[in-house]
Amino acid sequence: MRKARMAYFEEDDVLHLAVSDGPEARSIEISPNITAELNEKGELIGIEILNASIFVRDSILESVQGKVLDLSRAKSAG
Repeated sequence: MRKARMAYFEEDDVLHLAVSDGPEARSIEISPNITAELNEKGELIGIEILNASIFVRDSILESVQGKVLDLSRAKSAG
């Protein structure tokens, strides 16, 4: 397997992550705005994220907020 590659298409706000080379045989929507691309063997070859800027922003905020809560709980317990 080659290194994963990422491409962002700003005009459409689409993030594409390619994890393997080869043609796409089918795709599966794994959640709203996120599609898994599969080859003919059913192996993951890519992921497409629509409205990527919102998805990335929300993911980062959720992660940071969780860590801040963990830190504040640790301080309270200590």
